[in-house]
Amino acid sequence: MALIKLNNQSLTAVSALPAGVGGGLISQQVFTSSGTWTKPAGVSKVKVYVVGGGGGAQNVESTQAASGGGGGLSIALIDVSSISSASITIGSGGSGSSSSGSRGGNGGTSSFGSYASATGGEGGVSSMSPYDGGEGGIGTTSVTSPVLSALNTRGNGGSRTGSLNVQQSGGGSFFGGAGAGAHDTGSTVSQGQDGTHGGGGGISQYTTVISGGSGVIVVEEYA
Repeated sequence: MALIKLNNQSLTAVSALPAGVGGGLISQQVFTSSGTWTKPAGVSKVKVYVVGGGGGAQNVESTQAASGGGGGLSIALIDVSSISSASITIGSGGSGSSSSGSRGGNGGTSSFGSYASATGGEGGVSSMSPYDGGEGGIGTTSVTSPVLSALNTRGNGGSRTGSLNVQQSGGGSFFGGAGAGAHDTGSTVSQGQDGTHGGGGGISQYTTVISGGSGVIVVEEYA
């Protein structure tokens, strides 16, 4: 126990838990490029957040533009007692399109070994049926050993516009990252932006190429 002073009042500090009690967070690793996760000493479980790449936008002209969808998400709690490492795959962002004959590129799939994965967002399409923003990707993880629990959900969808007088951003991922859309005030035009952290590319003016953001994986490591 330790004695501390607060506003001249004596308080007794709460002692730390005895060694070996509890299983708190030890460390965290963030992956923005493909590689290998290696288990640190003392870690028995991980909670992973896997986000796919964002879809690219299609920008053909001022009245034909569609933004990309956000990457999907899988949150999985995994028992890594018998696992020493896992391959990390980060889905790339979909490339933007300025051609009336092709939609924006789809984002790539991100994965943590064979245990948790999430597909990328779909590219936007404004000049071909169905004329719409890209659909969000989705997590695809099953709860089978050593995965103890999982939550799978979609990224936000993109949107289509017939005018650049109103901003139309890309679809966001779990970590946000939606690329901002262009905004035309009649005197100035701000161009759309690429997505980040799995967000879809935003709508831009005319034939500007706007891409989705690469995915991301966050690994929380527990004793």
